[in-house]
Amino acid sequence: MSTHVTASAADFEEHRPRMFGIAYRMLGSATEAEDIVQDAYLRWDAADRAAIQHPGAWLAKVVTNLCLNSLTSARARREQYVGPWLPEPVLTGGGTLGPLESAEQRDSVSMALLLLLEQLTPVERAVYVLREAFAYSHREISTLLDLTEANCRQLHRRAAARVAADRAATGEKRFSADPERWQGLLESFMTAARSGDLSRLEGVLAADVRYVSDGGGVVNAARRPILGRDKVARFAMGAMAKYVAGVPVSVAEVNGAPAVLFGEVAVLLVEFENGLVSGISAVVNPEKLEFLRRQLSHS
Repeated sequence: MSTHVTASAADFEEHRPRMFGIAYRMLGSATEAEDIVQDAYLRWDAADRAAIQHPGAWLAKVVTNLCLNSLTSARARREQYVGPWLPEPVLTGGGTLGPLESAEQRDSVSMALLLLLEQLTPVERAVYVLREAFAYSHREISTLLDLTEANCRQLHRRAAARVAADRAATGEKRFSADPERWQGLLESFMTAARSGDLSRLEGVLAADVRYVSDGGGVVNAARRPILGRDKVARFAMGAMAKYVAGVPVSVAEVNGAPAVLFGEVAVLLVEFENGLVSGISAVVNPEKLEFLRRQLSHS
C-alpha cells in the first residue's frame, strides 16, 4: 500500500514544474500559480489513482481547468486594479519556469507576451500557452480542454493572429541580445540613472522609450505609462533618488530578460533596441514581489 502512495507522490512531484509553468503563463501570477498547483494536489490526493493511466495528462487537464476558472474571476479584479497591471516577476535564471534556451522559450515568459495574452479569452489563452510554450499537439489540447481538434486549431489560429497583430501595433520586438551584451547595456543604463546627470541618462534612452510602473495603489507609482526620453529620464532619476537611494542593487534574469533588482522593493525590467533602452517595466507593488522575495531568500 505504502509503495503506491510513494509512487503517486513522486508522480506529482515529477510533473510539478510543468504544472507551475502552465499556471504561471496562464495567470501571469506566481502566487496564484502556486495556489493552483496546491489545489491540483488536493484533487490528485482525493482521486482514484488506479484509474489514472497518464498522470502528466491528468494533472495538466486539472491545472488548465482550474486556471480557466481563475481567469474568469481575475478579469473582474483587473478592472478594479489601480494603475497599470504587470505580471508578477519571476527569477528565471534557475529554471523555475522551465528551460529558456531559445528565443521562443524566453519569449513565452516575457512581460510583453504575458500582457498581450491578457487580451485573449481564457480558452484562447489556454490553447496558445499549451501549444506555443509546451508544444502540445492540437489533439492533446482537445483532450485537455474537452473541445474538438478542429475547434482547438481555430482557437490557436485566432490567438496567434491576435498576438501578432498586437505586437505589430505596439511595435514590440522580441528581445534577443546575448547575456554578456545586455549585462553591459544594463550597467551603462544604471550608471547613467544614478549619476544625477540628466543628459547622460537621456543618452542611453530611445526617443520613444516607455516607462510603466505597477504599484497597485499600495505604494507610490505612476498611474499611467510615461512616454518619451525627456519625461522618462526625469521620472527615473527622481524615483531613484526618492525611493531606492541606498538600497542594494543587483542584476538578474527575470522573465527571461535583463532586470535590475533594488533589494526586495522594486524590480526594473529593461528592454533594449539598437543599444538603447526602449522600455522599462517597474514592479513595485510589494504583493507582486512576494514570490521573487522567496526565490531570493532561497538563493
